[in-house]
Amino acid sequence: MWTLRQYRQIVRASAAYDLIVTAPFATPWTFALVHQGLVWLDTTLGLPGHMPAFDPIHILMANLLGSVVCVWSVLRLRSPQRRYGRYDAYARALFSAWQIYALAHGASAIIVVFLVIEMAFGLAQALPVTTRQRYMPGLVSS
Repeated sequence: MWTLRQYRQIVRASAAYDLIVTAPFATPWTFALVHQGLVWLDTTLGLPGHMPAFDPIHILMANLLGSVVCVWSVLRLRSPQRRYGRYDAYARALFSAWQIYALAHGASAIIVVFLVIEMAFGLAQALPVTTRQRYMPGLVSS
């Protein structure tokens, strides 16, 4: 169980992670560099699965995803509300499901690294938050 302060720190941490990891996907130029790096890493490590070449429509989808996640990340960094953390936990469950699907269909095992992080932040943001309030003498609650 998290305190509200701890929970807000987790929401901010997950937002910072998302922004750092996803920002390179937001433009065609930075995505090309990231893709090159991932292909190199996949080839160098000899991991199961493969990292395919991308057509312009795939790059567009990566750019759209990167752009939306960057905006969502900035919102959570600026306002790490509990409800945003809960929505993010749901989004991470969906992302995890699609990553598992991709792995089951031959995608590069590099995805496992991202999957573990998605699941960890998703679980952390899905856990209960304590709403305990300190007793203050002299105050009457109604």
